Amino acid sequence: MADYHLGMRFVLVGALFLALAGSAHAALFMFRTPSSNIGCLFSSEPGFGGPYLRCDILSGLKPAPKRPKGCTLDWKYGYRLRPTGPALTVCAGDTAVNRHAKVVPYGRRWARGAFTCLSRKAGLRCHNRSGHGFFLSKKHSYRF
Repeated sequence: MADYHLGMRFVLVGALFLALAGSAHAALFMFRTPSSNIGCLFSSEPGFGGPYLRCDILSGLKPAPKRPKGCTLDWKYGYRLRPTGPALTVCAGDTAVNRHAKVVPYGRRWARGAFTCLSRKAGLRCHNRSGHGFFLSKKHSYRF
């Protein structure tokens, strides 16, 4: 019986090691605009809907989008992009805005994987490799 438990421990430790090793190459990166009104989260983790880029704006999307089908959480604060395809409205109970995240100064670009964002005083514009994306600002937000 003791050999069985010892063997099971090795199997469980091995499985945990493989799971952690598989995610060791995943990247998670957060950034924000200098005003801290807009924050973004990039994840390269393929198993959790990634890779993706999500950006939220604390002042809200203007105009507010329609509620996504089946959404029971907040939906008026951000967009999400995959490497290709159109931007989607985020439905979430959290935010991608982190006031301690790295600042991307106005006039500078942030790029990772299939995503590129340009930070400007007028707002943040991000796009994926297929040319789809979004623009976020206090006055107006849209997808393209």
